[in-house]
Amino acid sequence: MYEQHEMHSERHGNVLVDTSCGVVAQGLGKRFGDLWALRDLDLDVAPGTVLGLLGHNGAGKTTAIRILTTLSQPTEGRAFVAGHDVVERPTAVRSRIGVAAQQATVDGLLSARMNLEMVARLHRLSKADASTKADELLERLDLTDAGNKLVKTFSGGMRRRLDLAASLVGNPEVLFLDEPTTGLDPRSRGDLWQMLRELVNEGTTVILTTQYLEEADRLADDIVVLDHGRTVAHGTPDDLKSKIGNERVDIKVSAASEMVLAAVALAPFADNDPTFDEDILTVTAPLKEGTRIIDVVRALDEAGIDAVDLNRRQATLDDVFLTLTSGTHRADRNDEVSE
Repeated sequence: MYEQHEMHSERHGNVLVDTSCGVVAQGLGKRFGDLWALRDLDLDVAPGTVLGLLGHNGAGKTTAIRILTTLSQPTEGRAFVAGHDVVERPTAVRSRIGVAAQQATVDGLLSARMNLEMVARLHRLSKADASTKADELLERLDLTDAGNKLVKTFSGGMRRRLDLAASLVGNPEVLFLDEPTTGLDPRSRGDLWQMLRELVNEGTTVILTTQYLEEADRLADDIVVLDHGRTVAHGTPDDLKSKIGNERVDIKVSAASEMVLAAVALAPFADNDPTFDEDILTVTAPLKEGTRIIDVVRALDEAGIDAVDLNRRQATLDDVFLTLTSGTHRADRNDEVSE
């Protein structure tokens, strides 16, 4: 049986924050030597909701997850998960969370059933209860037919579903998913999204890190965008898209030398600075309200730019990400530094 939640609040500045459930972080930071991998992170994630943590490699996502799952201690600030301080009561936190890391942690030399039974026994379930729990999760994750097969024979999607099943053995109040659909095909990704929606509807709180921005757009109730360890944006997907302008225009040109010229031609119609994708030779700009696309075409023509393609569309989280995060990418030092 779980202990009763510690029903209390913490004052953060002038705001009284409920720390009795969900996930709360207050001024959370982590330093490795002279490098701040995470700084001043504030979170308030209600039970039964999904928080998406977005950012480039090295932005601080993995560091935040490691602190919230008690694998690393913060240099500054406090965090509460399912009502417990991650530093003062790490054992209580661990008994209430599930974690599916970026790399699958199931044993390839065991069957799916044996993997789940082993995890259940580690959660101190009896042998009979462990077998029942394994059956339940194999059915839920659509793995019953493969239950007695060695995991090393599984496809990437099957292995990922089994890893998620293992993280659910303890009936976690809070589930941490670090890049859960990396490497999955579109169908397997959609199946996993559906499973996560069901869990959230049942009251599970989910903290999700992902670089698939469509995934965050579909699943997350709230999003925090990190860049070089700091929060650069926070809000619902729709809020973030509205902040950068809802309408965009993509101009595909035939040569890299035309990209800057296209941006100059777009300037009178742009509501903010353009972004550039040199791989596909495309310039994207947020449009001022009332802009007519024919006027954009005329401006490009007057500048001598023969656009290969032109597309007017609504903003996506990809646009939010590119607009709000810096263009300077670092190697993901979070995974390289150990305490």
